[in-house]
Amino acid sequence: MKKYRGRMIVALVAIILLIIIGITSKNRQSITSIENIVGKIVTPVQGLFYTVDQKITNAMKSVTNVFKLKAENEKMKAEILKLKAENRKMEDIISRAEYLKNEAIMLEKSKYNFIKAKIIGKDPGNWFDRFIINKGSRDGIKEGSIIIKAVKLDEDIIEEGLVGKVIEVGDSWSEVLAIVDEGSKVSFKVIRTQDGGILNGSITGEMSGYLFDSNADIVEGDKLITSGLGEVFVEGLYIGKIKKVIKKGNDLVKRILVEPAINFKKLDYVYVITGVKEYK
Repeated sequence: MKKYRGRMIVALVAIILLIIIGITSKNRQSITSIENIVGKIVTPVQGLFYTVDQKITNAMKSVTNVFKLKAENEKMKAEILKLKAENRKMEDIISRAEYLKNEAIMLEKSKYNFIKAKIIGKDPGNWFDRFIINKGSRDGIKEGSIIIKAVKLDEDIIEEGLVGKVIEVGDSWSEVLAIVDEGSKVSFKVIRTQDGGILNGSITGEMSGYLFDSNADIVEGDKLITSGLGEVFVEGLYIGKIKKVIKKGNDLVKRILVEPAINFKKLDYVYVITGVKEYK
């Protein structure tokens, strides 16, 4: 028995090895029953873990995408705000292009020296009938200094349009009385006929006046400039044009309504006359 026991052990070991080789062989055509049982037990568990892993992975991706989209959204908002600001700036430049061109022409052709001033305050209401500018006595401005602005006439001629005069001066500011204020008076003459008269402002921002000669040959559309009478305003500044001529039978004067050349609802910068240019 001892003689055959060793041979049996060797045979048993060989059989086990052959079984193992058969199980691990790559060329086998089917799995064993043991593998089949183990597969049935393990596969559902693997599927469960795989499903949970995928859900966790997808959730993490979703959270990452949310933060990424939020960051991109904030970046896009910032870009849109920047583009809107640049667009507003370009629109402002375009809208001011003709105005700046008119200013340049006026400054070049004028016989006067000017200081440019910004309007920093105004009385309540729609009209700039009284307002404050950011220049004062330290800049050479005095009470009575004349305020003008470039205006473009129908024939594309650029003139010095009369705005008003300084009535109070501080170190770094001045108050201006516009010609449309009810307390303002301007002596004028008609360019075409040279007939003269006086204009007044009004509480509604309109200008009206009368001519010294009741028989003056004036018509709607005639243009008016300052006459220099009374030495309140220098001669030759453009005021506006006649909008309506009024002559009643018993009136001793011929009255007019005038459309100012300056838009007194839209003022930002003006020019203050400080003297006459010296030509060498």
